[in-house]
Amino acid sequence: MPLNLIKIAEDSFKDEVETSAIYAKLSSLIRDPELSRKLRDMALMEGSHARFWTEFLRRRGIDVKNLMPKTIIVRMKVLVLRLLGLGLTFKLLEMGEREAIKTYSRMLDSSLLNEDEKEGLKRLLEDELVHEEEFMAEESKFKDFIDHVRDAVLGMNDGLVEILSVSAGLAGAYGDPLYVALGGAIVGISGSLSMGIGTYISVKAQREVRVGLLERIKLSAKYVSHLLSSRVANYMQRKGFSDKLSNQIGEESSEKPELLSKVIGEEEYGLKEESLENPKVAGLYTGLFYILGAFIPLTPYFLKLAIPVSLPTSFILAGIMLGVSGFFIALTAGISIKRKAMELVVAGLGSAVITYLIGLIASLILGINVG
Repeated sequence: MPLNLIKIAEDSFKDEVETSAIYAKLSSLIRDPELSRKLRDMALMEGSHARFWTEFLRRRGIDVKNLMPKTIIVRMKVLVLRLLGLGLTFKLLEMGEREAIKTYSRMLDSSLLNEDEKEGLKRLLEDELVHEEEFMAEESKFKDFIDHVRDAVLGMNDGLVEILSVSAGLAGAYGDPLYVALGGAIVGISGSLSMGIGTYISVKAQREVRVGLLERIKLSAKYVSHLLSSRVANYMQRKGFSDKLSNQIGEESSEKPELLSKVIGEEEYGLKEESLENPKVAGLYTGLFYILGAFIPLTPYFLKLAIPVSLPTSFILAGIMLGVSGFFIALTAGISIKRKAMELVVAGLGSAVITYLIGLIASLILGINVG
């Protein structure tokens, strides 16, 4: 039995036990009776998955007693989820289910599992797919909130990176932290206004184009439905459906203009009326959180700490917040959290280091140091 397959099984056992405990705890904290019931059911399912892995490992001479997750870890994760709010919690739980689906799918291809184990693993996979769908449905109720979080975090990330680079460059050129603080603040405020207005104009223009397109689709669906229904049929055929079924879908959609316009909008143009972003809110979130991100790396300079102290402190504060930004960006986008966090930290701090060196060289060449 290769070590990697045992390691996967051990990790899966720990994940299932931990997830079961988290779902059970969350179910007792949520006031919505239906949602609480769903989480309890999921907790029981995850518990049965843990039992599957227990037997799987025991058959290979491995005792799971030493693999049990620590209670304090479970409590900390539940606390983090409560702080995130329901929308982001569902997003994070959905990502966990997705990872389990990937892992179990890969294991099913292994020739080292017997037929009974493969059948059991298939049942686990089915459960995880159901759970993922449940979380996606719950998460969709918080779409506007998640979009606003993404706008806020992207704005804050831009402020962090740009002002960290600016302040690092000024620190290399000037020896007075107050000069750095004031220079960075001026750039931060102007950048905040620029980002907020730019986001508003961009989102507004994008919204107007999409609304106009949706209106044209609705009018076409109402008055020339036969033309759009043939497009629906052709689209379904390209998807791989049979000609008969594709034509049936096209004919049925032609009898319902609202359905027809929705199919054309979503399938051909990727447009959903409910997903159109509010430009004022997007601009406000981006601008406000840009300035918030901008002042984080400036904090030690405003405290008038000496440059040799302010500079590394600024980098540390910015690095922490870049990691947090990466977490939220990855969470809202459904991508790898670790990879995105590392990407932002390395890119942001690397940019600042280069800018600091440029400022230092400029100071030496031009003799503008104000120490």
